[in-house]
Amino acid sequence: MENSLDTAIIEKETLSKAPVQLEPLTNGRTTYQPKQTVKVAFFADILTKDFDGAIKTMYQLIERIPARGFEYSFYTGTPPKHPFKHSVVRTPAVRVPFNISYKMAVPRFNKIKLWLSLSKFNPDVVHITTPSALGFFGLNYAKRNNKPVLSIYHTHFISYMKYYFKYVPFFIKPVESLVRKMYKSFYNRCDAVYVPTVKIMEELEEYGVSRNVMKLWQRGIDSHVFNPSKRDVRFIRKLTGNHKPNILFASRLVWEKNVETLFGIYDEIEAQGIDVNFVIAGNGVAEDIAKQRMKNAVFLGFLDHDDLAKVYASCDVFVFTSISETHGNVVVEAMSSGCVPVIARGGGSQALVEDGVTGFLCEPDNPHDYIDKINILLSDKELKGKMQRAGYEYALPLSWDRLAKEYFNDIHALAKENFVKV
Repeated sequence: MENSLDTAIIEKETLSKAPVQLEPLTNGRTTYQPKQTVKVAFFADILTKDFDGAIKTMYQLIERIPARGFEYSFYTGTPPKHPFKHSVVRTPAVRVPFNISYKMAVPRFNKIKLWLSLSKFNPDVVHITTPSALGFFGLNYAKRNNKPVLSIYHTHFISYMKYYFKYVPFFIKPVESLVRKMYKSFYNRCDAVYVPTVKIMEELEEYGVSRNVMKLWQRGIDSHVFNPSKRDVRFIRKLTGNHKPNILFASRLVWEKNVETLFGIYDEIEAQGIDVNFVIAGNGVAEDIAKQRMKNAVFLGFLDHDDLAKVYASCDVFVFTSISETHGNVVVEAMSSGCVPVIARGGGSQALVEDGVTGFLCEPDNPHDYIDKINILLSDKELKGKMQRAGYEYALPLSWDRLAKEYFNDIHALAKENFVKV
């Protein structure tokens, strides 16, 4: 096992270190070689780095914006807290009532400033991250001015409703119906919508989003950060204080991650006397209640990439209960680190795991199912080793460089169409 896994690590690092060479996108049409700088207006409610999986994806693109040939201007309610070399136009923002850790931009309070800025910048392409108030503002600007629009489907909002309205369940169906209409109204007016899995594409199509605007665009993995070589026994033992196997949950602690089922898994581990550490990496609005409900768990809080990579690689099983993901970056991070996933059969994350090969899929709200799979991995070292290798090999070709190249080529193609129009 060790030799084959080491070889895979070397192969993956060789691939990920290859420089990004932007090539013109043909799409069966005339090859486009841009003769001028492509200007992109980028709308995102939050630009706080590493805030969540969606923003991590954004920054994989932002940090790869080529030094030549592109100019980006960012429109946001929560600007970056770190040095940022691109233009940023800020608009007022308010906290989201159902999730106070989020702020939503309110463009109507700054409409004149935004319009003047956009008029001066005169973008060739508009990139919108989400169908929020700011997103619709950007979309309306683009449509009125004949600008092509690209959006990335980051957040599966419709799956959040049962968590946000669990105390007023009679609101769930009507609000879900409104979200479906919002999806249809917003995404069908875009020129390109990146969707991370076929499963989510099928769901969006059921809601009325045209398959013609959707494009499968998966998520990458930074293999320099997340790989099995980061395993550090002394590091994890210092955190846990013992030599027990480690069961890891790494994500924001918010209700839409189905943390009630996570509590049930913890309770079952305690009831059965399974001798493991239950490790929680992440924070969020449910953190205080989680600490009360899982008193013997090891809470690590928010971790930077380097420490998180060591935790992934040093744990034995990765448990993920969320069924609200469009993709599930943490699942790929775990597999790339050699930590076997035991996750919910639901949402976009389920497409990442081949049940019984790269990990296990479980009934989303059944703690006993998760426990059965965890016990199998803890007792069968050979099976665990096979799944580690298979999971790592699955993550091997997932390259952010390749995905960024595809994105910038598509931006070029959209800009070309806009140049032709004018």
